Amino acid sequence: MQVNWSWAILIIAGCFEAGFAFCLGKMKEVSGTAWWLWGAGFIICLVISMFLLAKATQTLPISTAYPVWTGIGAVLTVILGILVFHEPASFARIFFICTLIASVIGLKMVG
Repeated sequence: MQVNWSWAILIIAGCFEAGFAFCLGKMKEVSGTAWWLWGAGFIICLVISMFLLAKATQTLPISTAYPVWTGIGAVLTVILGILVFHEPASFARIFFICTLIASVIGLKMVG
């Protein structure tokens, strides 16, 4: 697998990480069948995310891939929290999300 494809796979894996966090958030809001369906979504996103992370680390160093994966997931999870769950969008949250994005870009540039 080429390194460029590994980066694309890693980005998709990070999106699925945000997906399983989103499913956890939805599980807090529902019960019964809906809880089980969101739980199934959580497990599916978790498995896909881990599988894609494992594929990406076949050519990318784990010391770069893992922090980038968690960074992508964290940024997207905060954005989803603000947009979907109406969590506060304070200056401090936005500032630190921007620094996290800058860190992920920095790791990509040196990796």
